[in-house]
Amino acid sequence: MSFLKLLRAPLVAATIAFTGTLPLAALAQETAASAPAEASAPADVTAPAPGSVPTPETKKETIDNPYGLDALWSQGDFVARGTLIIMILMSMGSWYIIFTKLWEQHKMFKSAGSVGDDFWKSGSIKAGAAKLEEGSAFRFVADQGIKAAEHHEGTLVDNIDLHTWIGMSVERAVGNISSRLQDGLAFLATVGSTAPFVGLFGTVWGIYHALTAIGISGQASIDKVAGPVGEALIMTAFGLAVAVPAVMGYNWLIRRNKSVMEKVRAFSGDVHNVLLAGKK
Repeated sequence: MSFLKLLRAPLVAATIAFTGTLPLAALAQETAASAPAEASAPADVTAPAPGSVPTPETKKETIDNPYGLDALWSQGDFVARGTLIIMILMSMGSWYIIFTKLWEQHKMFKSAGSVGDDFWKSGSIKAGAAKLEEGSAFRFVADQGIKAAEHHEGTLVDNIDLHTWIGMSVERAVGNISSRLQDGLAFLATVGSTAPFVGLFGTVWGIYHALTAIGISGQASIDKVAGPVGEALIMTAFGLAVAVPAVMGYNWLIRRNKSVMEKVRAFSGDVHNVLLAGKK
């Protein structure tokens, strides 16, 4: 046996030298030794295709604001809701008056432009008044002047001279027009002067609730005071949002009323002089 072992080593060396390969037994041993190493290697991860963009799933979370207008209405008491309703009504009334008065002034300016084109080119003041728009301020002044000139004699105002009577009638018509233009402006002035204080009342009420929440909880944490303080700031903002348009609209309408009334007064003076001259 020892002799065979001695012969095995030279034979294996000769075989490797001539064939350049290991025997089958040695090759089997090497394959068995490398198999656990290959089995222990991690599995290949499939790489993404070139040019492809990964699309991770993203979820958008919508967080409701616990201190907004919805919270103010749902969590506020009857005082906070009543204050908010009052300011909304004041704002709606202000915008309604602003738009209606602007439309009324627009029609008066349009009528003033038609006076020079139609009225003064007529053969008589009656014909000129008939060309004016029915219900307009200038038509009203002309009709009142004509009526005063026609029904002077034989009445209770017979002792008043014609000049004075026509002047009084025309001025009375101008006064009625001016009073009509002032309608609604008192409401705008009231809203502009009181809306900030209404909002301030809501602010004070919100701060009162904040102090009450602090007193009940015993600690001034942000979650206890954020809601009432937010309510107070919203009330302040509402008061300013109502007051500023009312004040600006009031001043703008006053300026436009002054401009249109200058045209009405000039027209009334001309009508007065034409009636005194006897051109009816």
